[in-house]
Amino acid sequence: MGTTYSVTVATLPPAVRREAIQSAIDRVLDEVNGSLSTYDSRSEISRFNASATTDPITVSPSLRAVVAIAGEVSVATGGAFDITVGPLVGAWGFGVDSPGAEIAPGADAIKRLQAEVGYERLELGADGHSLRKKVPGLQLDVNGIAPGYAVDLMAERFDAIGIRDYLVELGGEVRARGNSPAGRPWRVAVEAPLSGERKPYALVELDGLAVSTSGDYRDFRELNGRRFSHTIDPHTGAPVAGDLASVSVVHRSAAFADAYSTALMVLGTGAGIAVADRLGLAALFIEREANGSGFTERSTPAFDRLRRPLR
Repeated sequence: MGTTYSVTVATLPPAVRREAIQSAIDRVLDEVNGSLSTYDSRSEISRFNASATTDPITVSPSLRAVVAIAGEVSVATGGAFDITVGPLVGAWGFGVDSPGAEIAPGADAIKRLQAEVGYERLELGADGHSLRKKVPGLQLDVNGIAPGYAVDLMAERFDAIGIRDYLVELGGEVRARGNSPAGRPWRVAVEAPLSGERKPYALVELDGLAVSTSGDYRDFRELNGRRFSHTIDPHTGAPVAGDLASVSVVHRSAAFADAYSTALMVLGTGAGIAVADRLGLAALFIEREANGSGFTERSTPAFDRLRRPLR
């Protein structure tokens, strides 16, 4: 999926060999990459995107599961998360096959692309095994949820073979269970939204939980003298703008955390806090101060309960 991963196992059960852990990891990565990676033209999702049929297509459990999770988040957030925005992502120069664009797309180009974008234009088959495009040009881009899904699969495989103390990270999505080598629940830092350095901003304690952060401080481009985030607002067809620098979400599922952090980033702080509170999400919103001197924050009570002092 064009990224890296790391796994830490604090205690190895006597019956589990290191090779079994690596084998479980490799199987998950092969499965997810073969199904969900838009970086691989031979993957299942790439073949689905290349098809122009509006007939149902039988798909793997992984692709259907990701689409189902994405659809749930789309509905819950009023369409702020949408895995069909790939053509818009590419038009702004952020897609896998769009290494850069010299100018921002115009209003007419965005309008044409939006005619074939929208999670409502993707249908899950009642048979539980198929997907159907309602418009031939529909394209799926699950890069905002697939890393979290891969992390969840790894965690489930570890649980199944009896590993109880682990931390899994893939593409910045983290899920942990049990205790760290220090003998206490895993503590994971939320980064300060700084472009030129990595600095912890907040600390959360995870046991059976995952954390994901979306922001505009790592993946952005400058066009026509303006800075644009890689996060696209499905409603406007343009990158999100404003003072909100990052959103972090803690959830039992890394896939849901991944998707919700993106959705809340699109919604912005005001609407995002309202949605997070309604859904009971543990969320942290970090905004840039107008004078550029620092950050302000807002968080939900669920996030505050998981937060620990930085030290």
